[in-house]
Amino acid sequence: MKDSIRHLIQQALDRLTAEGVLPAGLTPAIQVENTKDKSHGDFASNIAMMLAKPAGMKPRDLAEKLIAALPADEQITKVEIAGPGFLNFFQNSDALAQRLEAALADAKLGVHKNGPAQRVVVDLSAPNLAKEMHVGHLRSTIIGDGVARVLEFLGDTVIRQNHVGDWGTQFGMLLAYMQENPAAAESELADLEGFYRAAKKRFDESPEFADRARELVVQLQAGDAECLRLWHRFNDISLSHCQALYDRLGVKLSMADVKGESAYNDDLPQVVADLAAKGLLTEDNGAQCVFMDEFKNAEGNPLPLIVQKAGGGYLYATTDLAATRYRAGTLKADRVLYFVDQRQALHFQMVFACARLAGFVPASMELEHMGFGTMNGPDGRPFKTRDGGTVKLVQLLDEAEQRAYSLVKDKNPDLAEDELRQIARVVGIASVKYADLSKHRTSDYSFNFDLMLSFEGNTAPYLLYAYTRVAGVFRKLGKGVNEIGGQITLVAEQEQALAAKLAQFNELLASVANKGTPHMLCSYLYDLAGLFSSFYENCPILSAEDETTRDSRLRLTALTGRTLKQGLELLGLETLERM
Repeated sequence: MKDSIRHLIQQALDRLTAEGVLPAGLTPAIQVENTKDKSHGDFASNIAMMLAKPAGMKPRDLAEKLIAALPADEQITKVEIAGPGFLNFFQNSDALAQRLEAALADAKLGVHKNGPAQRVVVDLSAPNLAKEMHVGHLRSTIIGDGVARVLEFLGDTVIRQNHVGDWGTQFGMLLAYMQENPAAAESELADLEGFYRAAKKRFDESPEFADRARELVVQLQAGDAECLRLWHRFNDISLSHCQALYDRLGVKLSMADVKGESAYNDDLPQVVADLAAKGLLTEDNGAQCVFMDEFKNAEGNPLPLIVQKAGGGYLYATTDLAATRYRAGTLKADRVLYFVDQRQALHFQMVFACARLAGFVPASMELEHMGFGTMNGPDGRPFKTRDGGTVKLVQLLDEAEQRAYSLVKDKNPDLAEDELRQIARVVGIASVKYADLSKHRTSDYSFNFDLMLSFEGNTAPYLLYAYTRVAGVFRKLGKGVNEIGGQITLVAEQEQALAAKLAQFNELLASVANKGTPHMLCSYLYDLAGLFSSFYENCPILSAEDETTRDSRLRLTALTGRTLKQGLELLGLETLERM
């Protein structure tokens, strides 16, 4: 609805410009917001106050002219001026009800993309295969997954890319350890973290082992068959660990989405050669660097983007530049989203600028770093174990499920054990994911099991329970949604508030896709659940005063349930029919 109102306002602005009321060349960002007090309308815009000065008019006088110039629209019953010059728009309840009926009849709830569909590459997760996945990988994985799901739902073609760390000097150490005792190494690989620590211990204690590890790095990079065999074996086992976690988290990532650092290895010399051919390289202390005017340090000196070390080795920047070229040339991406720690912001700014200077990507291709903050412990510092080590992701999920099991069993002691375990699995995983997704991705947040498993507030259990209330209505009715006749009519205040929120789903998803911010979807679903609760308590459904009212409220309930379920699925969360 906001987009429709913006369009109406733009038409009014164009008309006033043509009539000479407004000066030519104005391109204001038209803001339309939901009003809190519905007695003052459903939507408000401050456009008259924004343009009063260039128009040489008082805001209320300009507001009057804007109202007179607004085209008629069946979705709006009236527009009023409020305060210093706000335009307040009142929604037509009948037109709103018709929109909801159309959404209820549509498999995608009336959701569609405004504008052409795009090919979007989503770079997400990217664990280091030398170590087991830990809590630091959670945010990239689930935020990237949520945004990718929304993009697909809107109609974009999404190509997931898991840019795993599967190359580098640490692999020489790991291969040396595998060679030293093949039988023991095979069993020890079940615990990647322990395997890595054991190899590191040997590397630190034995000069001979360290020399062997460095030699194996050279052989691996030269394509030695035995080194490659061991390297593939290690990566296969490590990736299987990752895939088990992706499956458990309900993340839409598969082995086919893996495109690790090693995939670009053969192209790295060509990247450097092409940068040189473009005249972009400068030698600095033996290293090959790209200097760009817009990047300087605190002293005002230019910052280097190093693409080749003095010894001839390559860096993350080189690999990332090769990846941009692959994503532009082979994947034909219109847009690439990088879900990587916020602390890498400068690195990506420089890589993107260099890729454009070098012509590795077309000017039309969007490159966006979707940075995120850290998950912290109760002390406000990055989440660690009591002994200061990294928290394995599998351990975190195990504890979440166990805590959820205890919680659900206390509330429902008579449930069968298998159902208890199923509910605990869904609630535990959903709680961990939702606690993360509901925070703005650029913010740090403190991990707290008690808060995330609460049935009160903006939590997964609260939303899962809200959905079960909808399911309970139809279970009690003994009929499916498709068996409900009638039409939606909006009379009570709670019906209208719920309907208005349901009608915002499309525009909300467009914002999530544009900004890469799934917390907006979490806030929407939380608000929707709250409005449904108010509707449920104040507007009798099955005991409504007449059949027409009952069917209308059932249809409104059904659309609420489908929207909650779809929204939770877009966040990567399972739902339950009862809990």
